[in-house]
Amino acid sequence: MFQSQLKDAAALIEARLMEALAGAADQPVTHAMRYAVAGGKRLRGFLVIEGAALYGVAADRAVHAAAAIEAIHAYSLVHDDMPCMDDDDLRRGQPTVHVKWDEGTALLVGDALQTLAFGLLADPACHPDPAVRIDLVGSLARASGIDGMVLGQAQDIAAETAGRALNLAEITELQANKTGALIRWSAEAGARLGGADIAPLSSYATALGLAFQIADDILDVEGDVEKTGKRVQKDADAGKATFVSLLGLEGAKARARDLVDEACAALAPFGARADALRDTARFVIARET
Repeated sequence: MFQSQLKDAAALIEARLMEALAGAADQPVTHAMRYAVAGGKRLRGFLVIEGAALYGVAADRAVHAAAAIEAIHAYSLVHDDMPCMDDDDLRRGQPTVHVKWDEGTALLVGDALQTLAFGLLADPACHPDPAVRIDLVGSLARASGIDGMVLGQAQDIAAETAGRALNLAEITELQANKTGALIRWSAEAGARLGGADIAPLSSYATALGLAFQIADDILDVEGDVEKTGKRVQKDADAGKATFVSLLGLEGAKARARDLVDEACAALAPFGARADALRDTARFVIARET
């Protein structure tokens, strides 16, 4: 049931992204944008759609915000894969954008996907109330910029030249920004679309985001490149501090399970209506990609 829901949401989100790019110029950068947003689990977009459903917002309304967060996520991956960042040549089992095209195109793809995201949120189709749209735009700007993801990326880069490994508190803060900020926005967006208090979904997503990153660290140790679609064991090779290096493999798995329990507990006010979000939390630490 959950996998079917995730697949249906992914198809809806991909259709919206391709619609947004349908009239774009016939240029390599446009083709590369379509390539960058194709595939993936669409987990962040799924959180938007399922969070919105709790407040009676239909999927065909929530899909605009869902597509926006997936565009931001895709931009972050394109830039993160570049030689000046993590220098990866494989993503989702395919060559990364800068490998398939070139670094200049990859840079522009990330820039264009970021602006596309805000265009999707500003479109009246996203929500009839301009105050809601500007709230979505402003909150995503904070989550993706120097108060969120970009800050986490900067902290990650700084850690590489710090001359020491980060401690648990520092790696937790870094990942709460780098990975967690966009996951929090994804869950909160449904409440914003529904004009409701974001606190319950924010608590859920804070625990979920940390569990997601711990699962990523575990996959980097135990994962198979054929399943993950990206290089594995690169953190250990680079000597980077991770939740696995700090907690041990079994300790990291136990912490991830505890965080999933926290995430599910935060959904208590919604009862059975939030079962898809509970399934999402369990999926996050059971996934192989």
